[in-house]
Amino acid sequence: MKNDVHKVRNIGISAHIDSGKTTLTERILFYTKRIHAIHDVKGKDGVGATMDSMELEKERGITIASAATFCEWHGHEINIIDTPGHVDFTVEVERSLRVLDGAILVLCSVGGVQSQSITVDQQMKRYKVPCIAFINKCDRSGANPDRVISQLKSKLGHNAVAMQIPIGLGIDFRGVIDLVTMKAIYFDGDNGENIRIESIQESLLEKATAKREELIDAASMFSDELTEAILEEKEISEDLILDAVRRGTLTRKITPVFMGSAYKNKGVQPLLDAVTKLLPCPAEVKNEALDMDNNETPVTLSGDSDKPIVALAFKLEDGPYGQLTYIRNYQGTLARGSIIVNTRNGKKVKVGRVVRMHADQMEDIEAIPAGYIGALFGIDCASGDTFVSPGINLTMTSMFVPDPVISLAIVPKDNKAQINMSKALNRFTKEDPTFKTFVDNETNETIIEGMGELHLEVYVERMRREYGAEVTTGHPRVAYRETITRRAEFDYTHKKQTGGAGQYGRVAGYIEPAAEGDFIFENRITGGSIPTQFISACEKGFKACLTKGPKMGFPVTGIKIVINDGASHSVDSSEMAFQAAARGAFLQGYAKAKAVIHEPIMKVVVETPTEFQGAVMGLLNQRRGMIVGSQDEGHMSVIESQVPLAEMFGFSTVLRSSSQGQAQFTMEFALYRPVPQSIAEELIETAAKQKRSRTMN
Repeated sequence: MKNDVHKVRNIGISAHIDSGKTTLTERILFYTKRIHAIHDVKGKDGVGATMDSMELEKERGITIASAATFCEWHGHEINIIDTPGHVDFTVEVERSLRVLDGAILVLCSVGGVQSQSITVDQQMKRYKVPCIAFINKCDRSGANPDRVISQLKSKLGHNAVAMQIPIGLGIDFRGVIDLVTMKAIYFDGDNGENIRIESIQESLLEKATAKREELIDAASMFSDELTEAILEEKEISEDLILDAVRRGTLTRKITPVFMGSAYKNKGVQPLLDAVTKLLPCPAEVKNEALDMDNNETPVTLSGDSDKPIVALAFKLEDGPYGQLTYIRNYQGTLARGSIIVNTRNGKKVKVGRVVRMHADQMEDIEAIPAGYIGALFGIDCASGDTFVSPGINLTMTSMFVPDPVISLAIVPKDNKAQINMSKALNRFTKEDPTFKTFVDNETNETIIEGMGELHLEVYVERMRREYGAEVTTGHPRVAYRETITRRAEFDYTHKKQTGGAGQYGRVAGYIEPAAEGDFIFENRITGGSIPTQFISACEKGFKACLTKGPKMGFPVTGIKIVINDGASHSVDSSEMAFQAAARGAFLQGYAKAKAVIHEPIMKVVVETPTEFQGAVMGLLNQRRGMIVGSQDEGHMSVIESQVPLAEMFGFSTVLRSSSQGQAQFTMEFALYRPVPQSIAEELIETAAKQKRSRTMN
């Protein structure tokens, strides 16, 4: 493996559901000779796309886990991560972007910038990932790349600039015109592998010249030489343009746009050229780690292969030979036999097998140099752990992990299923930080939590298939919360006198709603009425009350507790006494503070043919939905709404049947909002019924 880090590209392909990410990756692998036959995502040959290696992915034709592969193109080594589009698997996209240096944002030429494209774009912004855009499906009727470019500008705020224009659209789509070289490119052969370059036909020359002017104009902002060449009316070389566009792309101030149709094998090779020419190599990206020995001071990593190792485990997989850990190395050389330390728990590990992945196949290699992505075998760690050489204590900044919004009770069929279920849950929680599991103390049921119905459905299905764990599932449960709506005072004395030392503690103050943060504790005690050593016991006591609210047993959030008075006893006061006093004070204040239940509200975006627009809006209104806006885009209508998660169960079936299977929707968490009175009463009634049935049993 030639280690020229300037010839390495770590890129991800992300987009809205069904924009053609996996199909595009499949074509890239074919042209770079990594695979020798093309399979389609929903192919009739039963093979499925290379990158969708999980059985479930092949059946559903969706990507669930991000897959990593690498390929070579004109002497450059490209590591590609194909990410899922469904928001339920948002952590897969997060963890991929965390370790990538650049990305391709795929957009559909008909659908344009869709709801999920916006989410993915925000994630790219969070990690400052430079990207190039690829407008796919130019062969579909209704394709309109110009509209997509203007949406890139208006909806995502990108300075989008066309690098190509299409030759024909829809059925007539034949190729693209490269505005930098001013040549027409056609893709011949069964799989578009033979590139034919010709001069531009007369009818398109005027448009191409005008578009090239726009490109040069936008690029000149990033290059003084280019500006000079324009002013002096010199011949503008291709290198001058590309150099300027690259500078703009690296700072995320310009987004070059390419076009094609991955399914029809057109436009993929120029996109690969763009990846090597416009996206950054690992050395051009500034990566920071936090120094744990020095108040988490940021340290810039050098990317030097001779320095101490700093690497990030960004994804775990349970392979046939044990745990496979995907690693992005930022500094040093991670070689077979080297000793590394996991900064989270301080454990030392010796590196055994080092491999490079291609979807679900692997090749053994000697080492992972700085800037490269590889995988290690047999190392016990969790997703997001940092590995370093002994003697340094750095950690890479962690990923953003959203809170789960939905939970589900699962019951194993028998003892064998119970054992397999625990194995599976252990595995999944390690693999996916947004998937959580716990046992409910009251009902003794195992509860799993996640980002949406599809998320949990996929994991339950994987339990059955991969672990042979037969489980039955209860009804999905929504992550409700409780909070208070007004300020209330408390003054509570905890006294207990038994033989010997008693317990005594008095806590006074008030509780009020907090806009920021789930729980704020403020100590305003003066004159030592509660001795300092017991203050933390008070906080602990208050905190213990938050997991189950007094109103309905839901977690309590958005609350501020201030203590300003109290009393203690020289003999009978203890930490335990003050914890009990704090609990009593909390219940006393909470009872007067008008508690309400909050429910998660989802941002639901439905895309439907215009004739079903009324029916879809009706469906959303029936589900307590609030329509935020709708707009027509061609023959499709896009309706954006906010709907309580509790009302969204089974929505996909109803939506399909009322739109002849043509509408699709995406859903992601938006905010928490108070539950209407009638629904709150229903919830209280249901909870009371469950309580009665438990006591009777």
